[in-house]
Amino acid sequence: MPTKVLMVCLGNICRSPLAEGILQAKLPKQDYFIDSAGTANYHIGAAPDKRSILTAKKFGIDISQQKCRQITKSDFETFDYIYVMDTTNYRNVIALAPDEKSKQKVKVILRELHTNECFDVPDPYYGEMEDFEHVFQLLDEVCTIIASKIKSN
Repeated sequence: MPTKVLMVCLGNICRSPLAEGILQAKLPKQDYFIDSAGTANYHIGAAPDKRSILTAKKFGIDISQQKCRQITKSDFETFDYIYVMDTTNYRNVIALAPDEKSKQKVKVILRELHTNECFDVPDPYYGEMEDFEHVFQLLDEVCTIIASKIKSN
């Protein structure tokens, strides 16, 4: 049975699709299932933001076939790890968690880089391409650490 990881942001069109694609590129598909979702229902069924698609493509990752969805309570049963992009989404996901065991699965993603501090992945939605590339670089660095940790478990 593959290890399952869920990446979560607000709308599931900028940060979490990038995180999904990056982590997928770092782990063998037969052993890991990586998905993404949003806490809001703004973009259900839509493709990721075109700027996220272009940024991922620039670094050799294709996220164009992803479809946005909203996180559900059943995701807590399905996924082994749930990484959120910021503290607001952390609070929203924790509020949805059905029990304490489910809450233990949820982590703010950049805490994997800075264990004693809580950094949010900035939302590039209202920004420029450079903002998407900055987010990609942050997520690429942290996903390398996550892939290493998950492989060793």
